[in-house]
Amino acid sequence: MIWRLVVLGGVCVLLLGAEGSSRGGRTVTFHRPQQDESQGQARARPRRDMSSSSGNPRPFHGPPFTSCRTPLTPVEHKVLDDNTYETGFNGDDGSHVILTWVGDGTGVVLVLSTFSAPIDTFLVGGSSRLYRSTDYAKSFHDISHRINNTFIREEFGVSVGPGSSVILTADIPVVDNPGGVIFTSTDAGATFKFIQLPFHLAEPITYHFLNPDYLVALSIDGSLWLSLDFGAKWTKVHDGVHSFSWGAGINLFFSYSRTDTVDADERGDLLLKRTKDLGQTFTTIHEDIYSFGYIGAFLFFSVMEDSRSPRVMYFSSDQGDTFSRALLPSASTEQFYSILDGDEDMLFMHVDNPGDTFFGTMYTSDDRGILFSKSLARHLFDGQRKSDFTNITSLRGVYLTNKLDKDGRIRSVISFNRGGAWRQLNKPDNVECGEQVKNCNLHIHGEHSRKNNIIPMLALSEPTAIGLVIAHGTVGDSLSSSQHPDVFVSSDGGYNWRGTLRGPHHYSILDSGGLIVAVEAQREGQVKTIKFSTDEGQCWKSYNFTVQPFFFAGLASEPGTKAMNVSVWGFRPEEDGQPMWVAVTIDFQSLITRECNDQDYEEWLAHATDGGDLERQGCLLGVRETYRRLKKQSLCRNGRGFVVSKKQSPCLCTREDYLCDYGYYRHVNTSECLRQHNAANKTLELCLNGEEDELLTAGYRKVPSDRCEGGFSPQLAVQTVINPCGVKTSPGPPARSSSPVTHFDTPRERLVLILVCVGAGVIVLIAIVSAVFAVKRVVYRNRSPVYRFSSLQIQDEANGIPADLESATSSNGTACLQDSDDDLIK
Repeated sequence: MIWRLVVLGGVCVLLLGAEGSSRGGRTVTFHRPQQDESQGQARARPRRDMSSSSGNPRPFHGPPFTSCRTPLTPVEHKVLDDNTYETGFNGDDGSHVILTWVGDGTGVVLVLSTFSAPIDTFLVGGSSRLYRSTDYAKSFHDISHRINNTFIREEFGVSVGPGSSVILTADIPVVDNPGGVIFTSTDAGATFKFIQLPFHLAEPITYHFLNPDYLVALSIDGSLWLSLDFGAKWTKVHDGVHSFSWGAGINLFFSYSRTDTVDADERGDLLLKRTKDLGQTFTTIHEDIYSFGYIGAFLFFSVMEDSRSPRVMYFSSDQGDTFSRALLPSASTEQFYSILDGDEDMLFMHVDNPGDTFFGTMYTSDDRGILFSKSLARHLFDGQRKSDFTNITSLRGVYLTNKLDKDGRIRSVISFNRGGAWRQLNKPDNVECGEQVKNCNLHIHGEHSRKNNIIPMLALSEPTAIGLVIAHGTVGDSLSSSQHPDVFVSSDGGYNWRGTLRGPHHYSILDSGGLIVAVEAQREGQVKTIKFSTDEGQCWKSYNFTVQPFFFAGLASEPGTKAMNVSVWGFRPEEDGQPMWVAVTIDFQSLITRECNDQDYEEWLAHATDGGDLERQGCLLGVRETYRRLKKQSLCRNGRGFVVSKKQSPCLCTREDYLCDYGYYRHVNTSECLRQHNAANKTLELCLNGEEDELLTAGYRKVPSDRCEGGFSPQLAVQTVINPCGVKTSPGPPARSSSPVTHFDTPRERLVLILVCVGAGVIVLIAIVSAVFAVKRVVYRNRSPVYRFSSLQIQDEANGIPADLESATSSNGTACLQDSDDDLIK
């Protein structure tokens, strides 16, 4: 019987969004075709291959390039053979395999084999199975008995928190059961504790990002529950809750319904609350909430005042104590906003263009989330609400995305200063386009291409592998779906590239960048070969890791790039026609045995380019950074103890360290920020705490997190005073008038003037005191705090409800709560 893997061209790898998993471990899920689409049947028919009947022309190869290929020596081959470990999971009929690394450097891997729904939907007699490895996936032991062979559904999977904490959620029928069941472990799965819950879970339990004892859960009846002792005891916090999110410290935010229901048609009538003391007391932040989220250091939420009005968005950078309006261009109800990324310093926001244009404008915020500046025009945002925006984590300040130009072509652009300026990517060093191509540049495939099965995975970078970027792309005038994607590598954070592998691949970074591994993507064929490079992709060696090829499901390696081993997962058809899960783990530590010494490293100045001002070489965001990193020709291992080392020195400020402020644009020739003609006398509508607050702008705003010193200091002849409450601008002290002035010279005139002034003063004083008492009565009666606020028009769909929102994670690793407003997060 022939089995073909047709899901995403061979693999579907999902990062589960449980908070804390990015710190204590990481979870990936591998899928294979279901064995049977009907109940109770022993086997399924093989699926028909659809690739040849799609009608799309087969992709052609792009411009040729060569990369070094070195054969393995017999000694190297034997060493790898002796350190390759294959595990066959005989008799396991799960359609999903969930891998979870527990702890940091513990070597513990938990593998859950299960289904995405109750077992009787698929196959009579099947079950979940739990396996555990303590040697980095070289061998596994079936520990299903430790959880009483309980069925664990794929949607809940394995939740891993800080340290060695693990939670498994059983799939218990709601009928005739007062609550669900969880299994908890504090020793990385060596033992588990059975806990009966007083409620049934609606979604996986959420860890606090620092304290694994603090757990939050949402029940199927909309109740919010809190545990302070790792699930042993639970306390109901609130009823009618729709969504929740941890903030900074122990701040917990949640939205709830007044009527204790969470129906979709009532989601514009939610309230947002905060507890700062783990459910002892509550503060109402705002009413009429549609959705909310937390990213970086920013709390944001949208408000729907009535079902026909556009949604309004609010930002807070102080955990909800105050709110401020984000100053962005106005948008019609046909447009939407989307937060692309954020950290404690700034936000990237996409503002959709009117109509079905599939592009918009990208803006960057200040450190308060109030002032936004234009960053990139015609930013691509396709019909599926997918953006190719990517944070290159291997070098500070670098972002990559795609734009839709006026000629209808998609082109890649990169920014090296957090969105301050964008430019096209350089042509790879070892690729030539030919005379027929006018503009020869590298263009990177992103999320849109992955969703359309053009590439198997996105661009990859890691903070410990300084400057290293691996991505699929095409070379030419624009991004091409008809051109076969190849793999390209950059060693300097995206300034320069080179072609390294022909055709699409799955790849992973090991040993802090000292080792790269790759497996060629096969849409229907079987795999048996892994490629590896010890010089950042300049040369590759190939190793056949098995004598029996199998259908590929995915690559898996310990998060953090410290590991020296990688596992290749897939399934192999057995003689009885049933597929068997297979894992092959290759340990490269025995091949690369020498520890690196000082002679193996070099000093590397980041962001240094050819030409230009020598005094400004390497200056980015006001700092010059010199890293200590491994030489490409050094054949050694960084090891688990490797720590990124760098030296920093401040740079003099230039115009490049500043963005043009709201209402200003950058002149093409002089780089000077000039005032927009249509905003020359515009008064910005911003009221902070109900008071008139003046914002001074000289047309420039320093890029968030920029630390330059001295040098350029923006000043205008007359600073513009922006009064946010509608009062006219006040550019400075009034000039001396040239018109005649009335004088009060006689004593009688002076006495009349004094009496008039005293009377007016008394009347004003009485009015002020009366107003104060009136305000206090209103405040005490309503018992609702006054906050700063912003109003951003958000997209209204035809039916008032947008598509489902995807979870987002900020660049600093802070998880943002999965929410419902597709306009808020990409």
